[in-house]
Amino acid sequence: MKEKINKTNAARLLDRAKIPYELIPYEVDENNLAATHVAEQLGEPVEQVFKTLVLHGDRSGYFVCVIPGDKEVDLKLAAKVSGNKKADLIPMKELLPVTGYIRGGCSPIGMKKPFPVFLHETAMDYPFIYISAGVRGLQIRLAPAALVEYTGATLCALL
Repeated sequence: MKEKINKTNAARLLDRAKIPYELIPYEVDENNLAATHVAEQLGEPVEQVFKTLVLHGDRSGYFVCVIPGDKEVDLKLAAKVSGNKKADLIPMKELLPVTGYIRGGCSPIGMKKPFPVFLHETAMDYPFIYISAGVRGLQIRLAPAALVEYTGATLCALL
């Protein structure tokens, strides 16, 4: 018998929007929250496992970048696409109060407030990508176009 997966807020929001997705559990390693570990657990290429980063711009305030799990965001590019002069990743201690999510379980769907989302353009190279479902140990598998549709994400270069 299949183990029941508890739906996260992100999953419920996708249900409400009638956007197809699949919840995929994986084994969490508290000492290794890297997307490369998640990709290994899922048996998927790391380029298809996207991580959600929250940044703060000097003009726009908070915004979200969703990038391939093994990459680092280019802060200059992120600032430019978001209409800022400069942008930085927010300090870890701000993640929960700002988004409602913890490190290793931050989803671009269902944050406390809707922030502008910028999705790295390579997402469109795949029929589906993985993003966090909003908790550690659970990923959402969905078509990148569905993520763009739901979040109003801007496709752009972020690396």
